[in-house]
Amino acid sequence: MIGYQFMGKAHSHAYRDIPFFFSTKAKPILKALCGRNKEAVEEAAETMGWESVETDWRELIKRDDIDVIDIVTPNHTHAEIAIAAAKAGKHIITEKPLALTVEEAKEMKEAVEQHQVIHMICHNYRFVPAIQYTKQLIDQGRLGKIFHFRANYLQDFIIDPNFPLIWRLKKEVSGSGSLGDIGAHSIDLARFLVGEMDEVVAMTETFIKERPLGEMSGGLKAEANSQELGEVTVDDAVAFMVRFDSGTFGTFEATRFATGNRNRNTFEINGEKGSVRWDMENMNHLDVYFTDDEKGTQGFRRVLCTEEEHPYAEAYWPAGHIIGYEHTFIHLLYEFCESIINKKQAKPDFHDGYQNQLILDAIQKSATHKRWEKIPKAD
Repeated sequence: MIGYQFMGKAHSHAYRDIPFFFSTKAKPILKALCGRNKEAVEEAAETMGWESVETDWRELIKRDDIDVIDIVTPNHTHAEIAIAAAKAGKHIITEKPLALTVEEAKEMKEAVEQHQVIHMICHNYRFVPAIQYTKQLIDQGRLGKIFHFRANYLQDFIIDPNFPLIWRLKKEVSGSGSLGDIGAHSIDLARFLVGEMDEVVAMTETFIKERPLGEMSGGLKAEANSQELGEVTVDDAVAFMVRFDSGTFGTFEATRFATGNRNRNTFEINGEKGSVRWDMENMNHLDVYFTDDEKGTQGFRRVLCTEEEHPYAEAYWPAGHIIGYEHTFIHLLYEFCESIINKKQAKPDFHDGYQNQLILDAIQKSATHKRWEKIPKAD
C-alpha cells in the first residue's frame, strides 16, 4: 500500500478483517507499506500490521512478493503509480477520484485493460448494506420509474479561516475541492443506483480565498506550519443539476462549509411506486415508502438493514446489532480480493472512475462557462 494516513488506516483495518468476517479463500498478507518519511511509515507499519516498509513506490512495484498495489496517496500521484503498477502486472485499487484529469483517467483505464489486471476505485459508500438493498429495490421495480435523485454531501471541517492550506485545497494536487473530494461519492452513488447522466449545469464558490500554509496531521485534521498565506485554488462548495439518460431529474450539493454537518452524506430517490432516503450519519437505516401501502397508514417506514436479507449483514452480528463506517471498506476490499481469486472484474472499476472523471470535468466546465454541458460517455 502506498500512503498510510486516513485512508491507509481504513484500508489496513479492512484487509485484516476480511477473513475474520467472510468465508473466503482471500487471506490478504500485508507485505509492505510505502511512504516518503521513513520514521513515520515504519511507525505506521508497526501499528497497522505491515511486514516491511519502502520509501520509494517504484521499489515497491518491482517486488516479486507483491500482487496488489493499493494507492491511498493524493490525487495527482494516482496516474503515474497505477500505470506503472499495471505494466508490472499488479492488480490495483486506488482512492477516488481516479485521477487529476480526464486524460490521466483514460490512460489509467487503458493501462489496466491492456495489461489485464484487476482494478477497482474506492467508492466505499456503494457497499453500505442499506445502499446495496436500495439497489435491489430499484432493480426489482419496487420504486417503478424514477423521477428524482437528490443528493447532499455536507461537511464543515474547513470552515475556520485559519484552517491550513492543505493538499485538498490545491488544484494542482487535488484537481477540485468539495466536488472531487465528496461530490464524487454522490456522483458514483447516483450512477450505481439510477444510471448514466446526459447533461449537467453547475455553480461553484470559494468562500475563503487564502489560508495559512500547512499539512494534514491525521484524519481530517491539519496543522499550520507558517504564517504565510497561500491561495485556495479549488471550490469550497458546488451545486449542480443533472438530466439522466433515463429522464430522471437530479439535484446535487457538496460543501465543506455546512456548519454542524460532520459527514452528512444523504440521498433521496422518488419513483412512481415509492421512495427511499438514506443518511450516512445513520447508515444502518433506510427510510422506505411505497404508494400501495394501506391508506391511512402510508408514510416513510424506517428499516434497520441488519437482517440476513440485507446484503453483507449476515457476515456480522444478530439483527439489530449495527455496523459502522469501517465495514464499508471491508465489503469493498472483500469484493476486490474475490475478483482477483475468481478472475472476474468487480465494480466500481477504472471504467467507472473514468466516467466519473468525465462528469467531474463537465461540472467544472459548466460552472466556468455558466451553461449546460453534455456529459461524454466513457469508451
